Amino acid sequence: MTQLDVRPQAGDTVNGVAEGDVRGKGLGKGSVGLVGSAVIGISTVAPVYCLTSTLGSTAGEVGIQMPAIFLAGFLPMLLVAFAYRELNKAMPDCGTSFTWTVKAFGPRIGWMCGWGLVIATIIVLSNLAGVATSYFWLLAGEITDNPSIAALDDNKLVHITTCLTLIAVATAISYRGMTATKGVQYALVGLQLAVLAIFVAMAFQKASAGTFDTGLDFSWSWMNPFAVESMAAFTAGLSLSIFMYWGWDACLATNEETTGSTKTPGRASLIAMVVLVGSYLATGIAAQMAVGSGGEGLGLANEETSDNVFAALAGPVMGPVLGVLLFVAVLASAAASLQTTFIPVARTVLAMSTYEALPPAYAEVHPKFKTPGRATVMAGVATGVFYTVMTLVSENVLTDTIFALGLMICFYYSLTAFACVWYFRGELRRSGRDLLFKGVFPALGGVLLAAVFFKTLFDMWDPAYGSGSTVLGVGSVFIIGVGLLALGLVIMFVTERRSPAFFRGEVLTKSTPALVVED
Repeated sequence: MTQLDVRPQAGDTVNGVAEGDVRGKGLGKGSVGLVGSAVIGISTVAPVYCLTSTLGSTAGEVGIQMPAIFLAGFLPMLLVAFAYRELNKAMPDCGTSFTWTVKAFGPRIGWMCGWGLVIATIIVLSNLAGVATSYFWLLAGEITDNPSIAALDDNKLVHITTCLTLIAVATAISYRGMTATKGVQYALVGLQLAVLAIFVAMAFQKASAGTFDTGLDFSWSWMNPFAVESMAAFTAGLSLSIFMYWGWDACLATNEETTGSTKTPGRASLIAMVVLVGSYLATGIAAQMAVGSGGEGLGLANEETSDNVFAALAGPVMGPVLGVLLFVAVLASAAASLQTTFIPVARTVLAMSTYEALPPAYAEVHPKFKTPGRATVMAGVATGVFYTVMTLVSENVLTDTIFALGLMICFYYSLTAFACVWYFRGELRRSGRDLLFKGVFPALGGVLLAAVFFKTLFDMWDPAYGSGSTVLGVGSVFIIGVGLLALGLVIMFVTERRSPAFFRGEVLTKSTPALVVED
């Protein structure tokens, strides 16, 4: 007796349309290699920006257990990365989470998964643009030694104008294709990782010299996540840690433009994850040894500096000259991520449009640059409008929108992990490898992220969560998070009326693999 895998293969057609597998979309094939793909994944995460904005907050939540929380956040992301790798091998489609969850669970769950990715990316893009703008003026003030120039960031008109300019530049680079993207990314990612390495080395030197009174001696107990004082603190720290890894899946969004599309993106995502966890652990340990994790002085948890740790540590740790490099690195990190973060959202919209889940206009690919031009421009416009409106309405609303981001991330990552298990359910008994990488690891990653999703949803109800704003006694972060998901449902129902074929399962078929036993 033999077992035959009768899953439809890429290229099988019925009436000229790909049946059950991916459709070609006209993107530039072979534009990205293994290194380029890994660089895009690292850049999208923006490690230096993530560190400066979350080191202090994480230390404030879990104290000296911060390195352990970095490892704890890495675990579910690594498990989900295995799911992405296996799904990409079977279906190298730039729609990634959208396409895969449609194939596993059907059009409606898949559409909402795609919506989660799109709205999360728009929120991140707006935040990155705002951070890049603030560091642009902060760096200008440092270079000119003129506080009044740095203070221009406080002028809303100047801030918004600068922010929209940066968004326009990032959109233009992404519009011109993967070749232009790679060239910029090699420089920006190389710069930020080099400066980060210098900071780590100098922080270790300051720690060994006992330069700061708040410094701590290294202890292996820092790596014990079970030493966190409370489950609430652990969950809060874990949510921050998960955010710090978000974006590595950009490697997969370029799969149709990558050499070796079935294997290279998955390998690149794992390389990116290893680089990220190594960078975070090294920086977290070095900073904690140098200045400690307390709330006094240069301590990481000092509320006056915790939202921008590197701005406070640049001079004391690296000196006045090299300290400027740290400002440059944060600006480069935010700018690089701003540009590459357009990749997954534009390609997800392209795929959704190709499969008739969105208006057909967004399925257009630029004939020269081989990019989803209209989808990229749409993402840029949506980001600019979103940030402008949120900034003008209230800084609290903008802050709470960013807090709601973790909900979206856990939502679509966990769905994708469960999609892997369900899609490959007929193959899990074929070998130990299939059981682990297509079943056990993705299922565990999905469960962990789903648990964080529901715990965060519960915590968001508390008005104290986020900025402390409320709507009818309910935390505004909860209103925004649930409201964005509800908005996706409304748009989905409207789209269903205009494009019923997709939602009837006639365009992208729900064809899970089947193992047929024959004599």
